[in-house]
Amino acid sequence: MRVLVAEDDNDIRQGLREVLESEGYEVIEAADGVEAIEFFNSKDPEVALLDIMMPGKNGYDVCREILKIKPALPVIFISAKSEEIDRVIGLELGADDFISKPFGVREVIARIRAVTRRAFLSRSPEQRDPEQVEMGALTIFPQQLRARKGEETIELSLRDVRILMLLLRERGKVVTRELLFNECWDMNFLPNSRTIDQHISKLRKRVEDDPQNPEIIRTVHGAGYRFE
Repeated sequence: MRVLVAEDDNDIRQGLREVLESEGYEVIEAADGVEAIEFFNSKDPEVALLDIMMPGKNGYDVCREILKIKPALPVIFISAKSEEIDRVIGLELGADDFISKPFGVREVIARIRAVTRRAFLSRSPEQRDPEQVEMGALTIFPQQLRARKGEETIELSLRDVRILMLLLRERGKVVTRELLFNECWDMNFLPNSRTIDQHISKLRKRVEDDPQNPEIIRTVHGAGYRFE
């Protein structure tokens, strides 16, 4: 899923990029409002994060223009402005949410997951993931970025869902690290990277009844992972 991040502060923009990429999003960076419009037209993002005070065009103007073209696009305003009137203007323009600087990583993740669920619902039926799938004792709700294990609800990142859906699609087959990288990371990592193993370890702790004896994400030593 492509996310447009329009922010003139390079440090904040890079920080948002790192957070979003860690969740599994493809980030399109714009340093001003004019670039934001250009990238919106050329890259067709599914979510937009817009700073309000930017050179060229401010976030409000960018929001007006992109929602004329794509009215269902989820938009989050990110700005140092925190007065109530700014929130009202942003929401009246059609924005879904408003985050004030400084903000925490968890806050950004929670809000981006919320608008991602809305973005999934705006997709055509043939583009949508199934509403729910079963992997052993785990029930996954891909469009909600959630899973259920017994009575426990588990929040998932976009990357978590991609990994689980790939294992389900390749049920009974070995899913190599290279395939996981290509389909779930959208970037080129070296085959000996520990990134995938660390992510799988964290995911197991949340979805497996016994992470030491996994039933959903089994290790195939020297090859990859498999779901039976």
